[in-house]
Amino acid sequence: MRVLGVNALFHDPSAALVIDGQPVAAAEEERFSRRKHGKRPVPFAAWEQPEQAMRWCLQQAGLQPQDLDAVAYSFDPSLARPAEEMGMNDPWDHLRRTYAERAPQFIAAALPGLDPEQVRFVPHHVAHAASGALASPHLSSATLVLDGRGEHASHLGGRYTGGRLEVLASQDLPHSLGLLYESLTEHLGFLRSSDEYKVMALASYGRPTHLEELRETIYATDDGGFVAPIPDWDRWAPPRVDDGTWGGEHADLACSVQARLEEVLVDLATWLYEQTGERVLTMAGGTALNCVANSRIWRETPFEDVWVQPAAGDAGTSLGAALQACADGGDEPQPMPSAALGRGWSDDELAARLRGAAVPFTTPDDLAAEVADILAHNGVVGWFEGRSEYGPRALGQRSLLANPAYAENLERLNDVKGREQFRPVAPMVLLDRAAEIFSGGPIPSPYMLFVHEVAPQWRDRIPAAVHVDGTARIQTVDAATQPRLGATLEAFAARTGLPVVINTSLNTAGRPMVDDPRDALELFGSAPVDALVVGPHLVRRAHVFSPAAEVSATVGAAT
Repeated sequence: MRVLGVNALFHDPSAALVIDGQPVAAAEEERFSRRKHGKRPVPFAAWEQPEQAMRWCLQQAGLQPQDLDAVAYSFDPSLARPAEEMGMNDPWDHLRRTYAERAPQFIAAALPGLDPEQVRFVPHHVAHAASGALASPHLSSATLVLDGRGEHASHLGGRYTGGRLEVLASQDLPHSLGLLYESLTEHLGFLRSSDEYKVMALASYGRPTHLEELRETIYATDDGGFVAPIPDWDRWAPPRVDDGTWGGEHADLACSVQARLEEVLVDLATWLYEQTGERVLTMAGGTALNCVANSRIWRETPFEDVWVQPAAGDAGTSLGAALQACADGGDEPQPMPSAALGRGWSDDELAARLRGAAVPFTTPDDLAAEVADILAHNGVVGWFEGRSEYGPRALGQRSLLANPAYAENLERLNDVKGREQFRPVAPMVLLDRAAEIFSGGPIPSPYMLFVHEVAPQWRDRIPAAVHVDGTARIQTVDAATQPRLGATLEAFAARTGLPVVINTSLNTAGRPMVDDPRDALELFGSAPVDALVVGPHLVRRAHVFSPAAEVSATVGAAT
């Protein structure tokens, strides 16, 4: 079957294409529109479809809309309930249901030639669950989904075997751990349904002073669900104004809620293990992007392996909906090969783009050595290679790299990106060296979805990679699957003795991650980045902004 998956209703609109059970393309609309998260999650925007992402997915496979066997939409309006029945205070929520009911017509209008009858609805949390279990390398698993909300629930616990889902638990709204965390995000002065990762980072600077009180009202139940009313946050701290200051009572509140979230998630996962006896837990939903909680689940539950889908938020439901539709149609779902499912360009196409922009560049015989030299001399490098990542983490396709040996590089990278200084950056580490430096989380960890303890003897050697609590959110790099990046890390290690570089996403604050070569050049032109890798090509800032740059703009031969 050829199935296009579509996520559109809430936020992070995306599209994914699955052919004969194999994921072949997936992308978020924000990478095309350059609008962070694609749109705000309000009812009035629920009609918008990821038109550019849908068209690109078809183009990537050389398909026309009429070639599709199905379009799977990751929300089932027949399961939705009126807001007042769910205890939700949103007088406009009915628009979501109306727009979802009309999604077949909206999608057909965006993809001329598509029969609206080809569109089928996949329940939101089933799409999340499938995006974890069916995209994972495991044939069977327990599956745990937690997010803000779906049609009428905020959670699903179950088991996948043979492509079929058995639902064991579901938590109806208004109780939602995702909405609880969103509410806290807003109270702390950040943008809700966008900046929750900032709360997770801020929590490390506080103390869990309100944990005991939270335990009284937020807890797991013996049927696999939970109770999670949204507290009056004012009782513990006034609303924070995002004025650049942070810490104190607001950090304590973040720490307390983060700690309680982790405890409840461990309880839910443990209950699921007791019901299923499965060896593996697969996770999805926006809450599964909380890498601190993921690590506690890995350490404190009986599961031998925890696998989290790298696009665990709503963007991932387009892939999950497509995989579930394929499984329902008789195809055997295949694991996603990697997170690199987005747009890519050939080496010649990249060179043509650089020449078209009149940017001088070289194509080194040993790119890894030249980049390692720049990093070893404390340069900052933009890294643009291969197909872009699906999901919010930069994983060596669209990354910003620096030397971890200089503590000031944390502040430096946050300044380059225009981010808050309490936010950490993540280390990339060679897979075969990871275990000597990092512990307390799974290895391999290729998707940057768990935190690890940094060995004490390494903390002073890679200070820019170490968060205030002594942890790091690592990405292991296997040179067999990422040869150019792996070779660069090996060359850097040979020069410095450090098999680690620090990595953050190639973008500036408030902008989506770089996707197109033009996006990369725009960032390079506006931010103090010393060099830009574009496939096998290397652009140096000193060459671009030197008096001879115009003359050398047509250079492109190997050095």
